[in-house]
Amino acid sequence: METVDYDLVIIGGGPAGLTAGLYAARARLNVIMIEKVAPGGQVLITDLIENYPGFPEGISGPDLTDRLVAQAKQFGLPIESEEVQSLDLTGPVKKVILADRIIKTHAIIIASGASPNTLNVGEERFKGKGLSYCATCDGPFFRDKDVVAVGGGDTAVQESIFLTKFARKVYLVHRRDQLRAAKILQERALSNEKIEFVWDSVVTGLDGFFGVDNVHVKNVKTGEVRTIKADGCFIWIGIVPNGDFIGETLKRDEWGFVITDAKMATSVPGVFAAGDVRDTPLRQIATAVGDAAIAAYSAEHYIENMKS
Repeated sequence: METVDYDLVIIGGGPAGLTAGLYAARARLNVIMIEKVAPGGQVLITDLIENYPGFPEGISGPDLTDRLVAQAKQFGLPIESEEVQSLDLTGPVKKVILADRIIKTHAIIIASGASPNTLNVGEERFKGKGLSYCATCDGPFFRDKDVVAVGGGDTAVQESIFLTKFARKVYLVHRRDQLRAAKILQERALSNEKIEFVWDSVVTGLDGFFGVDNVHVKNVKTGEVRTIKADGCFIWIGIVPNGDFIGETLKRDEWGFVITDAKMATSVPGVFAAGDVRDTPLRQIATAVGDAAIAAYSAEHYIENMKS
């Protein structure tokens, strides 16, 4: 049998990757976790997590990340900051291709997460100059200013509520006439005097000299165009999987999310996926952690069979 560098390589360091690493390290597998930037993923930019079991008062994203990292490292999980370029899954030994080397492994867990969708209305020009995807990161910069938020799901509504801690006013633009967020979040937003809802509308453009000065909005029912004078724009309109490195190596759905079975196994034996990168009906920290526990368990059994 061809020699390998590791029994298992975990790609991605969010809650799914860290949980998979914790389980794999406890199982005494020769494992490594590779994370492109820093452990935590999207959780790092979450102000308050209220629905993760065991934290009745809630916990911030950075605090939860610190706990997950500390627990995984306690069992000896090595974490390396690298970006995976591609995968070679053609043989029994899988190859994870980095910029400077190739890692050989028996099994892989893909837990690379997902990233925010963009509006494609020229927002590239304003990134870091009034345009943001993270209220926790950038909210304090808009103290006593007017901002526009875009979206109608849990993230958009919760982050808009968070923005009211700083902003004078938050215009929440949603393309429908009712929110999709959890009822409790809807109730909080609808009763918040600082939030003004702009229903049945989409953002068609941004303009400004040094940064965002105006957000242009169009009503999808009446065609009416409106310009909102604002100092910032926050966008929360869904996510896309972080899976460019996967290419055509695995079966994915029409949106690019990895297809798995109940054991988190993908279309290639020995390759598993967990968390937001996979095709799942719910993308929450709790489900990512559950996915990861199953993926690690499945990978452990796969590796045992490979070695026997």
